[in-house]
Amino acid sequence: MIDKAKLTSSMEDYLEMICRLRVTKEYVRISELAANLHVKPSSASKMVNNLKTLGLVKFEKYGYIVPTEKGQKIGDYLLYRHDVINEFLCILNNSESELEQVEKIEHFINKKTVDNMKKFIIKHKGKQNQINS
Repeated sequence: MIDKAKLTSSMEDYLEMICRLRVTKEYVRISELAANLHVKPSSASKMVNNLKTLGLVKFEKYGYIVPTEKGQKIGDYLLYRHDVINEFLCILNNSESELEQVEKIEHFINKKTVDNMKKFIIKHKGKQNQINS
């Protein structure tokens, strides 16, 4: 697996979005990626080429973007991390979504902390189920 230290926060954002868009489709286009990340297609194309150089995506100019097996594995973790942090903050702040905060902090939280957040969420849900029973 690639050393996560080689991925910048921006690279993580792009790979996460590619994998998020792939949940509902087979491939992603640069224009879709750029629109979802609110960047210019030229910026998206440059970053996708950086991800390609790292072996995380397959991409031909004007073609489709598809994560490699390694890219999908990292992308799946990035999606998981994002969702866990969002759910944790929603419980903490009694809200429906904490997307803005998640985007600001997700790159600075290590795997151990994400795992502990998930454990907290599971315990919290268990206590809520006992209260609602």
